[in-house]
Amino acid sequence: MSTAECPVCDAEVEPAWEVERGEIIDCGDCGAELEVMDADPLDLEEAPELEEDWGE
Repeated sequence: MSTAECPVCDAEVEPAWEVERGEIIDCGDCGAELEVMDADPLDLEEAPELEEDWGE
């Protein structure tokens, strides 16, 4: 299993399971939601905020 650096707090992130591209995981240090951009090698970016859909 590979590790990557959290783009928010620079902590080392090592998922507890095999992750796939597009999956959302949490940083164990700062709690930021991170999107897996690539699984091998592991590449993480801060997950986009989901906006509320008011039926528009």
